Amino acid sequence: MNRWALQRYTDAEVWLRTQADRATTRLKSRADSGQTSFEYLGIAVVIAVIIGVLATTGIGDAVQTAILDAISKISGGNGK
Repeated sequence: MNRWALQRYTDAEVWLRTQADRATTRLKSRADSGQTSFEYLGIAVVIAVIIGVLATTGIGDAVQTAILDAISKISGGNGK
């Protein structure tokens, strides 16, 4: 293959790959649009459920007591 033809082939291949990459990027950005807000909503729901469970069971009191005891020990208070 002569040099001129090889250069034209290379230019065409680079152009084609660039166009394909641009099209792929556009398609991905449209498909993922709004996905992050659903992920944040899911995290917020999980946190709300955890807080609800801790508030309505005895586990919440035990966790609170353990945290307060640890803070008291660290700060040099009357911890156990």
